[in-house]
Amino acid sequence: MVRNVIGSVLAVIGAASAVASPFQAWYNGRHGQDYRVEDLFNGITATGSSLWVSLLLPMVFAALVTLIGLVLRSRLLVALAGLVVLGFTILWMVRQGQAAGGLTLTSDGTGLGLGVLAALGGGALLLIAAAVMSGRTRRGGGGGHRYVGDRKRGRDRNLDQSQDDYGDYRYDPDARDEWYGDERLPPVQPPVNRPQRYDQGPGPQSWDTGEQPWAGPPPDDTTRRPHGN
Repeated sequence: MVRNVIGSVLAVIGAASAVASPFQAWYNGRHGQDYRVEDLFNGITATGSSLWVSLLLPMVFAALVTLIGLVLRSRLLVALAGLVVLGFTILWMVRQGQAAGGLTLTSDGTGLGLGVLAALGGGALLLIAAAVMSGRTRRGGGGGHRYVGDRKRGRDRNLDQSQDDYGDYRYDPDARDEWYGDERLPPVQPPVNRPQRYDQGPGPQSWDTGEQPWAGPPPDDTTRRPHGN
């Protein structure tokens, strides 16, 4: 929970910094809102741009993705927003360097301006926020496993107690009844499709199969003699 709160704060600051960057100077006093998005792919020109087709467009898109990611607690969406901001900023730096023959940074207001720094910082904060966030917690996760473990340990304790009180609690198919845990099982009934046991006394056990035993043919049975005898 705390990680999500900290990550959300960092993500909001990063998105706000990225959206505010086009309203500041990017290079030689020229603001980011004066650069067209298509110039990033075709080459930087001196032609001005309207607001919603300038560098503000990808920054606003990244901010919207960030808000959706925070609502859904999606680290992936927040990281994607950071990559969008950094990607367009770095692409602008490459194109501007090609058009000016190199990038410079001076203290008299020429060269790279605060807008580039704000965009780079905003993208970095979004990536840090995605790393800090813990994301959405799955329902029925760790708590359910702990409950099952506690129940299993309780069952083992009951079995140990029953062993101490009643001796061996292992299953015996010939037993009339048995103790298992805290429950007394009903008497064991023999299967209906097996021979029925009726003698419980000492000595050899007899079984009633419900069928007559097979008897061999009598010695004088002529039907089993070889032909010709």
